[in-house]
Amino acid sequence: MPPPTLKKSLGGWSATSLVIGSIIGAGIFMRPASMAARLGSPVMLIIVWLVAGAISLFGAMIYAELGTMFPDTGGPYVYLQKTYGNFIAFIYGWSASVVINTTALASIAFVCAQYLGFFVHLPRFDPATEASIKLHLPFVADIYPLQDFGVKTTAAIILAILTAVNYCSTRQSNLLQVVATVVKTLAIILLIGGLLLTGKGHAANFVTNSPGFHPTNWLLLAAFMAATSGAFSSYDGWYNLNMVAGEIENPNKNISRSLLYGLGACIAIYALTTLAYIYVIPVGQMAHSPLVAADAMEKVLGVAAAGLVSALIVISAFGATNSNFLANIRVIFAMGEEGDFFSWGGRVHPRFGTPGNAAVFMGVVSILFVYSGSFDLLADMFVFLSWIFYGLTGIGFFILRRKMPAALRPYRVKGYPLLPALFIAFAFFYLIVTLYNDISAYATGKSPIIQSVFGLLLTATGVPFYLYFQRQKRKNEK
Repeated sequence: MPPPTLKKSLGGWSATSLVIGSIIGAGIFMRPASMAARLGSPVMLIIVWLVAGAISLFGAMIYAELGTMFPDTGGPYVYLQKTYGNFIAFIYGWSASVVINTTALASIAFVCAQYLGFFVHLPRFDPATEASIKLHLPFVADIYPLQDFGVKTTAAIILAILTAVNYCSTRQSNLLQVVATVVKTLAIILLIGGLLLTGKGHAANFVTNSPGFHPTNWLLLAAFMAATSGAFSSYDGWYNLNMVAGEIENPNKNISRSLLYGLGACIAIYALTTLAYIYVIPVGQMAHSPLVAADAMEKVLGVAAAGLVSALIVISAFGATNSNFLANIRVIFAMGEEGDFFSWGGRVHPRFGTPGNAAVFMGVVSILFVYSGSFDLLADMFVFLSWIFYGLTGIGFFILRRKMPAALRPYRVKGYPLLPALFIAFAFFYLIVTLYNDISAYATGKSPIIQSVFGLLLTATGVPFYLYFQRQKRKNEK
C-alpha cells in the first residue's frame, strides 16, 4: 500500500480566503501606532501602505508565475531548490521553520492575546520580577521572558490549541480560517464604517503632522523604511498560498487569481482602515495607542462598540494565526519528504491525513518565541528575514526564465522585466536600511534586540544541520 498523501482539498474561494486570511490578521489592528510614531505624518503613513502594497503585489506576481510552474507543496522551498540547489533551499527552509514562520505565528498570537486583555485582566509581574531573568546575547540581545507574562502565556495557549487543530484535521483547519475571514471582514467593515460615517472625527487630521515630524531627507528616509517594515509585516502572508499549491484544485488558474485578487483587496482595506483611524485619532496621539482599533471605536461610539470590535479582532487574529499555521507547516513537511529535515517532519498522519509532526514542531518553536519578545520585535525580525529570501526568489525568477525558457507558464508576470526588477531592488534597499536602523536602535538603547542580526544568527544555526542531513542522505544512498 502506498504511503498516504496530501489531498487537493482547497478550491478557488478557499484559496482566495487563505490569502486574505493570512494577510489580514494582527497588523492592521496594531501596526499603525508604531508606524505613526516613526513617521509623524498622516500623508506619509498612507503612502507607506500603498508603496508596501505595490511592492508586495510585484512579489506576488513573481510567486504566481513560479507557483503555476511548480504547483508543489512547499512553495519558495521548491523554487529556491530549482534555482540555487539544496543548500540555499535548506537554509530558507530552516530559517522559515525555525525563525520566520514561527516568529510570525508568535507575533499574531501575541496580538490575539493583547486584545483578549480588553475583556480579561491578564496579570503581569512587577518590574523587578520581570527584570529578574535576563538572557543576554553579547552585542545582539537582552531577552526578558517574564516580561508581560500574562499576555505571553495566553498567546502560548492559543498556539497550543491551533497545534491540536492542525494536527487532527486540515479540512477543519481550513473551515476555521474561512469562518475567521468572514468575521475579520465584518470587523473591518465596522471599523471603517463606524469611524468614517459617525462624523465625530476631523478632516484636518488627514494633513496635520505630529509635533515630532522631521522632514529632513535622511531622517525621513530612515523613518519611511522603518515604517515600511511595519507595513510589510501586515502584508506578509501573501506567499502562503504557494505553500499549499499541491493541495489546490485547478492550480493553474486558482493560484494566480487568488494571489492577485486577495492582495489587491488587502491594499484597499489597509488604506481605508488607516484613513479611518486618522480621521478619529491624530497621528501624534495614534503613536501612543497600543490597541488603536479599540481606542478609536471607544472614542466615537463608546466602550460597548470598542468591546465588539475587540471581540471580532480576537477572532480575526485567531483565524490569521491558524491560516499561517496551516500554510507554513508545509515547509517542514516538504523538507522532511526530501530528506532535508528529520524524516518524521515529512510524514502524513495515518489516521488524520495531516502533516501532524510538522504541526507539533512549529507549535512548540512558536511558543518558545512568544516568551522572547513583544509583538513589534517579533514582527520586525520575521519581516527582515522573509525579505532576504523574497529577494533571492526574485533573482531566481530571472534565472529560471533563462534556464527554463520553454517551461509551461500558465501565468506570466505582467510588466516583465521592469516590475520584477523593481521588486528586487526595493527588497535589498530595504534590507540595508533596516540593518542600519536596527543596529542604531540597539546602540542607543531604544531596542533590547538587534532583530535583524539575531534572526541571521538563528538562521546560521542551520548550517551544521544541513551538513548532518546531507551526510545522512549519502548514507541512505549507499
